[in-house]
Amino acid sequence: MAPGQPAALGIIACPGGEKFVDEMVPHLRRIYRRHYSQLAATIAGRYGITEAEAIRRINLSADVDSQRVHSADSLTTYHVPRFKIPVNFTRFANGEFKAEILQSIRGEHVYVVQDVENHYPLSFHNTSERYSLSVNDNVFCLFVTVDAALQAGAKSITLVLPAYPFSRQHKKKGREALTASLFGRLLEYMGVSRIITLDIHSKEIENSFHTLRLENLHASYQVLRKLVALIDVKTTDLVVVSPDTGAVDRNKFYAGSLGKPLALLYKERDYSRVSKDARDSNITAMRLLGSVEGKTVFMADDLIGTGGTVIKAMEYLKTMGAKHIYCAISLPLFTGEALGHFEEAYRAGLFDMIIGTNAVYHTEELLDREWYECANISSLFARIISRLDHERSLSSLLDNRKIIQRLLNQ
Repeated sequence: MAPGQPAALGIIACPGGEKFVDEMVPHLRRIYRRHYSQLAATIAGRYGITEAEAIRRINLSADVDSQRVHSADSLTTYHVPRFKIPVNFTRFANGEFKAEILQSIRGEHVYVVQDVENHYPLSFHNTSERYSLSVNDNVFCLFVTVDAALQAGAKSITLVLPAYPFSRQHKKKGREALTASLFGRLLEYMGVSRIITLDIHSKEIENSFHTLRLENLHASYQVLRKLVALIDVKTTDLVVVSPDTGAVDRNKFYAGSLGKPLALLYKERDYSRVSKDARDSNITAMRLLGSVEGKTVFMADDLIGTGGTVIKAMEYLKTMGAKHIYCAISLPLFTGEALGHFEEAYRAGLFDMIIGTNAVYHTEELLDREWYECANISSLFARIISRLDHERSLSSLLDNRKIIQRLLNQ
């Protein structure tokens, strides 16, 4: 693609996604600075000119393509785009939201970032008060932001949703809505072309879209970097356990990457009951297919809500003789009193460590716990956005077995 094209890439942070964007944009800027430094070196070598002259010509192409001359910048320094688009978000007294974009985005490829599971107090420009938003609030704030971008003439809209909302409402067990697909179809109707998310609860959700594309990332490399820093995976008697049948593919990937055996926990549930907290789970029976006697268990799941399912699985594995338990959770929601319940479980010796990600924002209340490690995935999303912007393949990031093997062979 033409060197000037990054000027046509912009990122909007919804109130809930502000923290994630602030972590992601520096990675994105480094990627572009490195890319164009390599490009300048290649052009200089090929055409027999200095790198400074190559960068000057890249800047000339960028100014011509973007039609925005960066007169204040050095002509021999690559102009790294700022990427982040300023937006004012208003919350009215009745709970309505308004998004006002403060610069022209006409013709730009806009990425709207929202952490729908951010329930911590957020600020809005029209008031000094801070408000804790529900998932529904965050979703509707996303809707008005998307519409504002479209009304402002954005060429395309891509959503960055580390946590896909309503993803557990993906199949009917009675007279109920398929809200996971409804959410995507609403965005598709609005004009969104792509959603980038992390470890979606059910891949079948994508089947309900017509033109909208879904990029489902996974944090396996980032998680395994944390795991190998905690234990020696080569010498440890390790077994990978899938916490339920729905997580088999995820844990099969880890087992194959680590070269370890795979076991399965089979659970029976009473779906007439809704789990309210870790002590009130709807699990009625549990069976283990495989052996964990005297072994270290590694167990991966897509999310922790109230935590009842994971804690019951830990209790059962301990009764089956598991020596150590490490869990990887892509979306550590920790809803309700989950933090307290996991603290109790850790003090009782049920597990050694939980590895989560920053896909969901949390304060130091969680991050300072001795049983919690956070794997940062903001660079992963930055690399995906960069590759999409340059129209490059995503395969090596979506299937990262090669870089995992390089990590394990170190």
